[in-house]
Amino acid sequence: MEADLRYPIGKYQRPGELNADQRLEFIDAIADTPERLQSALKNLSADRLDTPYRPEGWTVRQVVHHLPDSHMNAYVRMKLALTEDVPTIKPYDEARWAELFDGKRLPISSSLDLLETLHKRWVLMLKSLAPEDWARKFRHPDHEKPMSIDDSLALYAWHGKHHVAHITSLRQRNGWQ
Repeated sequence: MEADLRYPIGKYQRPGELNADQRLEFIDAIADTPERLQSALKNLSADRLDTPYRPEGWTVRQVVHHLPDSHMNAYVRMKLALTEDVPTIKPYDEARWAELFDGKRLPISSSLDLLETLHKRWVLMLKSLAPEDWARKFRHPDHEKPMSIDDSLALYAWHGKHHVAHITSLRQRNGWQ
């Protein structure tokens, strides 16, 4: 059976109720994402950045620009959940964002810098949460049930690893050192 290139680390699976140790593990994964991404991109030429990670998939460049786009939205959603009672968030069309000029053509350095700074601030916010804050929720209009900050934490810890693995698995398949 051939591996599904869309999900190199497997599809996201919600881990259930989180405890303090699991939260710290997920926070560490979010903290480590910028460095793991930088490592995955080491010595990639411009033509390799413009290589799709799978047939009909985004290019490496689009994946890099997608990460801060997505994680900025996640950060704001969490802050809304912390400051409002079950706010309804505004979704965004990630596929269309990836097709915009900045997603397809800009140098990746701006997104790498943005991701690093965003993750520093995000991690500080996450580490400051009180135990009751993890249950605060926001409503995504495309989902039946509201999502808690705990749910979002687990999802975005996976999300960073997921997209870094798109790049590392492409490198491995193509023998790019």
